[in-house]
Amino acid sequence: MSIENGIVMIGDTDMYYVRFGEGSRKLIVLPGLSDGLTTVKGKAWLLSASYKAFFRDYTVYMFSRKNSMPDGYSIRDMAEDQVIAMKRLGIEKACVLGVSQGGMIAQYMAVDHPEVVDRLVLAVTAPNANDTVKDVISKWVDMAKRGEHTELIIDTAEKMYSTKYLEKHRRVFSLIARLTKPADYDRFFKNADAILSFDVRGDLNKIQSPTLIVAGSDDKTIGKSAAFELNMGISDSELFVYEGLGHGAFEEAKDFYDRILKFCDGGAV
Repeated sequence: MSIENGIVMIGDTDMYYVRFGEGSRKLIVLPGLSDGLTTVKGKAWLLSASYKAFFRDYTVYMFSRKNSMPDGYSIRDMAEDQVIAMKRLGIEKACVLGVSQGGMIAQYMAVDHPEVVDRLVLAVTAPNANDTVKDVISKWVDMAKRGEHTELIIDTAEKMYSTKYLEKHRRVFSLIARLTKPADYDRFFKNADAILSFDVRGDLNKIQSPTLIVAGSDDKTIGKSAAFELNMGISDSELFVYEGLGHGAFEEAKDFYDRILKFCDGGAV
């Protein structure tokens, strides 16, 4: 299998990405706010495991945000830079999977650059910073400002996972905290600020790509109505809700990636 830990120039800075797979079709993956704490740098083998079903027909690219982000860097700016990165790597068109904050970026990619988005998957994401999003993100920002990293990671997990998952994995969250603590939180704050000012609702009708919206019925990070707002606002969209799961549905649902593959291949889910 072809695999790469790569870097692409974006203006006066650069952006990390990982690449794996052998196929002629392209899948772009955009991660969530966790990218503000730790990037994809050097993690190609680790991150590739979930995408094995894609390897024959697709080449998968997962991107971090760029390494130097200016003050006021918006979700729309992130989408613009993501398209630049794609073009620099010779990716003309792709199925785009955006998870959480990555789904916000993917929405603006589809709005402003429909020519690069073949099919769009919006997983556990929202069309704006609703009250739930603002409450959760603001709390995490406050924790980071106080240097409460372990508490931040534990609260993130509590907001993401089902009770069953938490009972099984709760003991490892302190270890994860030690592995993900950044030298400083500047990157995290800029990603969080971009989320807090995000609102694409007035442009959802411009998204023309076939779109799959995937949600958890018990999402404590973005709330329960966000996926339905997306479904109502995007004309060519279908919605699938995992009952009993939350913001971590993309990790907990065993069929999540099979479902994404089927949709990218053109099948209904």
